[in-house]
Formats: sequence, C-alpha cells, structure tokens
Amino acid sequence: MATQIPSPPKVGMVSLGCPKALVDSERILTKLRADGYQMSPDYEGADVVLVNTCGFLDSAKEESLEAIGEAMNENGRVVVTGCLGNEAELIRAKYPNVLAITGPQQYEQVVEAVHDAVPPSVSPYVDLVPQPETKLTPRHYSYVKISEGCNHRCAFCIIPSIRGDLASRRPDAVLREAEKLVAAGTKELLIISQDTSAYGLDLKHQAWPWKDGEVRAHMTALAERLGELRTPEGEQPWVRLHYVYPYPHVDRVIPLMAEGKLTPYLDIPFQHAAPSVLKAMKRPANEAKVLERLKAWRDICPDIAVRSSFVVGFPGETEADFEYLLEWLTEAQLDRVGAFRFEPVEGAEANAFPGAVPEEVKEERYARIMEHCAKISAAKLQAKIGKDIDIIVDAVDAETGGATGRSKADAPEIDGEVHLRDAGHLNVGDFARVHVEDADEHDLFGVPLDA
Repeated sequence: MATQIPSPPKVGMVSLGCPKALVDSERILTKLRADGYQMSPDYEGADVVLVNTCGFLDSAKEESLEAIGEAMNENGRVVVTGCLGNEAELIRAKYPNVLAITGPQQYEQVVEAVHDAVPPSVSPYVDLVPQPETKLTPRHYSYVKISEGCNHRCAFCIIPSIRGDLASRRPDAVLREAEKLVAAGTKELLIISQDTSAYGLDLKHQAWPWKDGEVRAHMTALAERLGELRTPEGEQPWVRLHYVYPYPHVDRVIPLMAEGKLTPYLDIPFQHAAPSVLKAMKRPANEAKVLERLKAWRDICPDIAVRSSFVVGFPGETEADFEYLLEWLTEAQLDRVGAFRFEPVEGAEANAFPGAVPEEVKEERYARIMEHCAKISAAKLQAKIGKDIDIIVDAVDAETGGATGRSKADAPEIDGEVHLRDAGHLNVGDFARVHVEDADEHDLFGVPLDA
C-alpha cells in the first residue's frame, strides 16, 4: 500500500514596516518552511496567519492594528509579532483572541507559537530535502541585515527601546548569507541595519576567517568583500548601502564605488540641516562639513547617487529653520529625497519638547520640501537624457513589449524607475545597457541598446 504523505499546513504572512522587518519575516518563513509548512497567498487557504507589525509611529501602529483586525476577520487564527508586539496589552485589548504575541527578532517564539497553533506534519519523505531560503522580495534582489539595534538616542526615535543597542552579526555569517543569495539568483544586495556605518563597533571590529584570509567586522572591510561576489554567470551583483551615518570612515567606501566594486549609491539619514533642529534632535550638527564631503565624494566618484530623508515640523522648528533646510538642499543637490511630517511617538523624548508645530504648518512645509526636491530631481534627470546607463530589470510586459527597471541611482520601492520601450526580449533580473530618451521629476524613459 502506498504511503500517504500528509498535506503540509499552510501559513499566511502579512509583513508591515521597514525592510528590516521584511528580513525578519523572511527568516521566520524560512524556518517554518524547513519545518514542513507551506506559504498561503491568501487568508482562506491559511491554517494560521502571521502579522509582522510596525510600532515606530502612531500611524504605523494604527496600520498594524487594522492589519491584525483584517486577519482576524478573514481567518481568525492569528499570531502577532514585530515591534508592536512590545505592546501586547494594546493588542489584547482590541483583539483578545489572537493566538500569540511576540516582539521583534523573537524568531523562536514565533515559530513555537505557529507549532502550537498548527503542528507541523513531519514526513521523512519530504523533510530530508533541504528547503531554499524563503524570500518575500523578488528573486533578483535581496535585503541583507548586518546588525540589529542602535547606539544613538535621537530625540524623535524609540528604536533603541524596541530593538536594543547595536548588535552586529559576524562578518563571515553575513558573507555566507550574501554568497548563498547570489548563488540562488540574487543580482542586487541591499545592505540594511539601523546604523550601517557603526557595523562591528560592538564586536570591536574583530576579524574572522573568510576564504583565503580574514574579514574584519567593519563596514568598509565587509563592503570590500561583498564587492568580490559573483553570480554563477560571472556577473558582479550590485551592492547597495542603506542607513549610512556620515562618519569619517564612510569616505573610504567612495573609492570602492569609483572602482566599480560597490554600487555608487549612499542612503544617508540626514533628517535636517538647521543646526538648532539637529541639536534638539540629538543628531550630528555639522551641515557645512557634510556639504564639503558631498563635493569630495562626487569628485572621486562622479556617478554617486545620494538619497536621504528629512523630518519637517519637529518641535521648535521655525520658518527660518525650514528655509535653512531648503537652502541646504539646494546646495547639497541630493539625488533622491523622502520627507516625513514629525509625529509624536509614545516613549520618544521629543514628545515633551516645547514649540509644537501646528499640523497645517507641517503639511505646508511637507508640500514645499517635496516640491523643492522634485525640481532638483527633475533637473538632475534631465541631464541624463541622451546618455547610456546600466539598469536592472524589475518587470517585463509581454503584451506591450515594455519593461520597467532601475538604474544604479534607484533602490527598489523608494526611488525612481526606468521605463523602457522595445524591451520584450529582456527578462526580470537582467542587467541591461539602455539609452535614455526622456525624463520627468522622478523617472527615466529609454530603450535597450540591443533593441
């Protein structure tokens, strides 16, 4: 009689928040899949639903609570994890019947909660086969988290109270993960943490054996080794650095970009430029020095793209402070900019600061900064018309023959895109050389050179 292989239980996942939370979700699902679970694309087919929450802003908390409510209504068997999991009482008060609640990075507890809710179906016929790592991002790009937590104590932020102080991963472990991802088809590695520049500080920048030598737990050493990776086809994957505080040693990664070892892109959370606001935020306040360094970086690597995010309406921000920020942005000529209206977060020191900015003023300043930066972006993109650039393909439309990709200046989800005609022969994940024909405020338009 044939052995009946049990049908594996299915898990649904709702992942909210930042890319770091997405990496947490991928790790949880990888473990569950190794335990014999399958992923369900919808509520109806799931035996249990995981909701990975965000608790950074009050608006994010609301979104997380709504997602939990939707999962409860549509399925009813829900396990909650992530940053909002630190406020279990808040969740229980609204949804007393959730199966379990855990905080961020509590992978074992999440897996145990799923096991309790829906025991895994163990079968030697299937469980002897190792499962590939589960990814929620498209196969051709992957986020790699190099550390948890943060040693900064910014007045508007509660991340250290949620995720703790800096805790770096060993560099050899990071490189092994990156190597596996590239071998499995990843063409772009997005390096993330709360503070990428501080990587390895808690490990005293100790060295670990790697391949034919060793690698230090330091951002520049790790970046150089990441730049040595190659795909099975011999291509060099893009390596993109996010959340980079502008410490002095960041200057040492710019030559690696000029040499083609790293993607010429830096995501630096400046947050503001006015000295008085930066001081109140408890952020480094040397905006003039930053402008000098931006110029020096561009002298070394003319193609470097710098993105940043800024907070408007921070308590005590005056109109003069905001005008200073706009003037600084004109000088800085950043390639990509995101902005946020200040929002009080429970537990943040800034909540008690005097000089609260009225909501209508926040909205007006937000609109002005976005318009201001859109003009800078439009001018920078116009200068690319007529040039040939490298892109990575994110989507192909077989019907129209069009495709969408990104240049080295564009990270997925947060930056611009490159829209192509006559590109039906390309595949998702391909690198391509394209000719830029047009541009708007955020995106480029062009055609593959081999069209």
